[in-house]
Amino acid sequence: MFFSKLLIPTLREFPSDVDVASAKLMIKSGMIRKLASGFYEFLPLGLKVLRKVESIIRYEMSIIGGQEIILPLVFPKSLWTETGRWNIYGKELFRLKDRKDTEFCLAPTAEEIIVDLVRKDVKSYRQLPLMLYQFGAKFRDEIRPRFGVMRSREFLMKDAYSFHTDELDLEKYYQIVFDAYKNICVKCGLKFCVVESASGPIGGSLSHEFMILADNGETEIAWCRCGYGATTEKAECLKVESCKEKLHTLEEVFTPSVSTIEDTVKFLNLSPKKFVKTMIYIADGNPVAVLARGDHEINEAKLQTLLEANEVMLADEQTVISITNAPTGFTGPIGLRDVNIVADLSVIEILNAVCGANKKDYHVKNVNYKRDYNVNIVADVRKVVSGDICPRCKEEELKFLRGIEVGHIFKLSTKYSKLMNATYLDTKGKENLIFMGCYGLGVTRIVAAAIEQFHDDSGIMWPDNIAPFEVLIVPLNYYDDRTREVTEKIYRELSSKGLDVLVDDRDERPGVKFKDADLIGIPYRITIGRRYLTVGNVEFKARRDSKDNVKFLKPEEVVARILKIFKK
Repeated sequence: MFFSKLLIPTLREFPSDVDVASAKLMIKSGMIRKLASGFYEFLPLGLKVLRKVESIIRYEMSIIGGQEIILPLVFPKSLWTETGRWNIYGKELFRLKDRKDTEFCLAPTAEEIIVDLVRKDVKSYRQLPLMLYQFGAKFRDEIRPRFGVMRSREFLMKDAYSFHTDELDLEKYYQIVFDAYKNICVKCGLKFCVVESASGPIGGSLSHEFMILADNGETEIAWCRCGYGATTEKAECLKVESCKEKLHTLEEVFTPSVSTIEDTVKFLNLSPKKFVKTMIYIADGNPVAVLARGDHEINEAKLQTLLEANEVMLADEQTVISITNAPTGFTGPIGLRDVNIVADLSVIEILNAVCGANKKDYHVKNVNYKRDYNVNIVADVRKVVSGDICPRCKEEELKFLRGIEVGHIFKLSTKYSKLMNATYLDTKGKENLIFMGCYGLGVTRIVAAAIEQFHDDSGIMWPDNIAPFEVLIVPLNYYDDRTREVTEKIYRELSSKGLDVLVDDRDERPGVKFKDADLIGIPYRITIGRRYLTVGNVEFKARRDSKDNVKFLKPEEVVARILKIFKK
């Protein structure tokens, strides 16, 4: 392929309206263009990378027995109401009506549609297990699209769904997909880790996220050297042992206009670990009081899972007053009526605690669990923090990293088959619910995450397997006969072996060509010029090597070197 024939509209300056390296470099290198907030056009260079990633994924899916299909992008409301998710997804869901006023949505995920397909055509145990997958656009109306294609409103995704006769078969296949996803990340050349995660609105009993490690990743990961890893939404927190001390008598304290933990800590001159903060939440329309230690934050994902709720949110001021008879900031568990109380594990271990008095401008000191208040549920509902001990080995302190989620797999069991009556007949003719797994990979996210991991001040540094081209040939003067002759000879020899080769045949200054070469990030560059050719050499350089690390080789040697690299 020749540069002059391709649409690669590189820019001299970075765009000013994007916020991460991958988005800046994708736009500057001519991979994408922004159409509107959260919507991007993929140009030839960007599309080539997408197709390389797709090819790797498709190969791994075929190895594990996946069958590729194509589903519509527009889904009927009727299927989403069967599972109750029409309202759960809220404003993220793009909704529309046809000319008959029938309601539809643009696909954000495809559980309902795939279950509907399977329940119509899969009737017997003989047809199971079954795995179907597709590459398709997904739409989510993000409140604030950001990070370029990493959090856009339209994105390309590979979603797969497996169907099984029982939990054991599902568990076996879940591990098979788990391993296939690891293979995909390795083949894409990515540094990654796999962590436990919250299932969110998709649901299920178990899920894992595949995280590409990056300093500006939007997800925080807690991990331990023993092998444990989880998103901070999911990371387990161990019970905190209480200090031994004598129980004191309750004491009401006047705390005028002191409503935050920070202010109350200063006012009473006590450690935040001595405080119990009480937050009123609404879970699917029902109020619940949630208790956490003063230096901890409530983990709403854990709370939602614990309560088996579709939605949890903080109550507004009027709701708080109606339940506690006091404004926000003065709420406490003592005397709370007509509301369930959930306490984090750490709360019940606090002796002689401080909490709100359910009375404006008052707190209570020396509060103790069971003596002064009771709760309905004691559970891990807080966010993990620095200093927490690993819940697996129970020895090491957890470490924290940031990552970009590119894959998410779920063990759904019978969640959707039960709601949508998807069944099969077993060997005895008995009807049983189908067990199900769900496996997603963000194709556009993988592309962006690779750039986040592999770039420098000059541009992208593509891993070999997903680069738009493997080799870039830069003739300094393509119109010089000898230069063109050597260029085309190397181009033919490499192309004949199945390599993707780009020739920069533009009538541009060498400096412009070299800047574009570094920006686009093709892994290997061959520079051909008259000065080199006078001694029979061409220049060879790997994009990830330093600028001084160049080699001068005979044309036949450079071809052999590249073929060896790509095992051709």
